[in-house]
Amino acid sequence: MIDLQLLKTVNEIAIAAGNEILDVYNSDQAIEVSMKLDDSPLTDADRRAHNLIVDRLSNLTPDIPLLSEESDAIDYGLRKSWQRYWLIDPLDGTKEFINRNGEFTVNIALIENGESVAGVVHVPITGISYFGGIGLKAWKQNSNHSDGEVKPISSRPMDESSGVRIVASRRHLGEQLDALIGKIENHFGKAALLNMGSSLKMCLLAEGSADIYPRMAPTCEWDTAAAHGILCAAGGEIVDLQFRPLRYNSKPELLNPFFIALADRAYPWQQLLDNQ
Repeated sequence: MIDLQLLKTVNEIAIAAGNEILDVYNSDQAIEVSMKLDDSPLTDADRRAHNLIVDRLSNLTPDIPLLSEESDAIDYGLRKSWQRYWLIDPLDGTKEFINRNGEFTVNIALIENGESVAGVVHVPITGISYFGGIGLKAWKQNSNHSDGEVKPISSRPMDESSGVRIVASRRHLGEQLDALIGKIENHFGKAALLNMGSSLKMCLLAEGSADIYPRMAPTCEWDTAAAHGILCAAGGEIVDLQFRPLRYNSKPELLNPFFIALADRAYPWQQLLDNQ
């Protein structure tokens, strides 16, 4: 597990990485984009944030290995022996970054025995950080405010009388997701649909602003791990379509299954969706 002081230090690292990203974002020069082998975009901001995080985490916890989206590939034969490691997305939402819409984040998670036990998600544009850990709580902080006040957050219990708020990805609406949203609306009535990029979708659940985020499109483990740790600390969970908690480093490929993030893990979502 992780203690609060270490978690706060990791948040400081994420903020510093966010400043590296903003240096590129706020430049008068056009953002240079190259394409990786998987056809996803890569910018100088990704590289700078990656280098800072890896350097500082390596110095902070030299005994804990690291896996970053921008790392060289690490063979599963080595990775599967890791009981504890840092899982990093230096710039989650590179497309949002390129489009300059502000909805991009720095994600750092601590994984133990396949479980995300702690996470930090920092939003460079706003200065807001979400962080939390299993056995601790979850918090929200605005580093741009002079007092840097840290406020506890928690996911909201499901209240059928107040309707349901669903988070969805702008670019990944499709038949399977539409069908699932239809099942939810058959039970609750018309849903409030919130659209947002990057891991901020899960942070909305963690802070009590939404109830459910179904994802029926590909993601990688570094896309979800940090917000997963925060959401669990706030009272929620992320499950696959069989309602098993999402696991990390359990297979050679780093793709997640389709999943559903839940603000209230005690609410009978599986029964509701299976019976519709």
